[in-house]
Amino acid sequence: MTVGWWSELLQLEMDALAWTNGSRSVPTSTCSEPCGVGMIKRHHKKGDVCCWICDMCEEYEYVYNESTCADCGKGSWPYPDKRSCYELDVQYIPFFSPVAYGPIIIAAAGIAFTLATVGVFVRYNDTPLVRATGRELSYALLMGITLCFANTFILLQKPSLLTCTMQRFSVGIGFCIIYSALLTKTNRISRIFDSASKSARRPRFISPKSQVLITVALILVQTLGTFAWLVMEPPGTRFDYPDRRQVWLKCRIHDESFLLSQLYNILLICVCTVYAFKTRKIPENFNESKFIVFTMYTTCVIWLAFLPIYFTTRHAQERSLRQDETLTRPGLPPCGVQVQALTLCVSISLSAWVSLGCLFAPKVYIILFHPEKNVRRLTMSTTYRRRSGGRASSSGMPTATTAIAEHNNDHNNKRPGSGHYQACTPVGQQVDLVVSQSPGPTGSTSTNVAEGHEAAALL
Repeated sequence: MTVGWWSELLQLEMDALAWTNGSRSVPTSTCSEPCGVGMIKRHHKKGDVCCWICDMCEEYEYVYNESTCADCGKGSWPYPDKRSCYELDVQYIPFFSPVAYGPIIIAAAGIAFTLATVGVFVRYNDTPLVRATGRELSYALLMGITLCFANTFILLQKPSLLTCTMQRFSVGIGFCIIYSALLTKTNRISRIFDSASKSARRPRFISPKSQVLITVALILVQTLGTFAWLVMEPPGTRFDYPDRRQVWLKCRIHDESFLLSQLYNILLICVCTVYAFKTRKIPENFNESKFIVFTMYTTCVIWLAFLPIYFTTRHAQERSLRQDETLTRPGLPPCGVQVQALTLCVSISLSAWVSLGCLFAPKVYIILFHPEKNVRRLTMSTTYRRRSGGRASSSGMPTATTAIAEHNNDHNNKRPGSGHYQACTPVGQQVDLVVSQSPGPTGSTSTNVAEGHEAAALL
């Protein structure tokens, strides 16, 4: 049967031909179909240009040529046609993003209450209760608390050279002001009562001026350490890649160096906690120590919870990405970068709230709602005697409850030749302590509590 003929080219009678499966169309004379979008050719044999299989490039790769996929690199992503790549948008935590609302509200409320507390203290600056709190250290504490709350607004700013430099100072200095003032206060209380149980001599460095200088010196240590940190690790920004499809802008601060920068504050917290524990059982009139020790306990709990979250969040995500480098997470909950920043903001604000609530809320409550307690008691008819084995002691040593404290903020506390020392309580019960070594009715050495007088704060 003739199906065609040759006349300079092949002529076929298509109606006379029968193809496989009864098809009447001429089959395509190829070995393999063309590859689709994002696919490259893999030839079966070297030199075989007619037959191949098609392989899909990774989602972060583009088609470099018909047989090669190329990585777009960190911070880039291929176009839908897989022919080239584009730069990913750089992300950071927007100030008014939903995830930032919580920390911002907590910090803003804290600043508002702190400023209100400052206003109350300024308004009642010369009342016995405010004087009894140690005004200089109280204002230092309030300044540190305000700076801690303000850290949230600094940490949530777009990273830049200025904001990254401010972060290094604000976080460390804010805590340092608070815990330096608390350490100075608890150390003074401890030295006063320890000294009172051993000698009638007034302890050194308990005047308001001395306390301010000690606090400033402690803060200066952290400040100098921060300057050294700036020199050793200059501030700036860097890009962070939680996964292949995200680029985060953050400050150039390594987690380890951040922890090292807080070692001094951790030391202050530990020492302050020890002193607060030592002074927790001093006489009831000096019960601000109970609030201080509760503040320090709570602070330790907050930071013991914060540190594992801060460091393990980032490392856990890095481990998961190493196990699967192809992860794409457009719908992820907040990544490690966000969790670290938000956790730091909340932890700092909670520490500030604890200090504000425990140290100042009771005083503000008395000032505003119980002004009858904000007065100076003129006399206290109590005589403390030290006894041993049921008999009065003749050692001539005052008891531990004989607190040696300061005079008012403007005068020396010791009256020439009198042996008088002044003390006051957190509720404004200010008394002169007359240390007398004259025998009492039973032959004992007694510490007579005499007429009250305006005095600077012991606490």
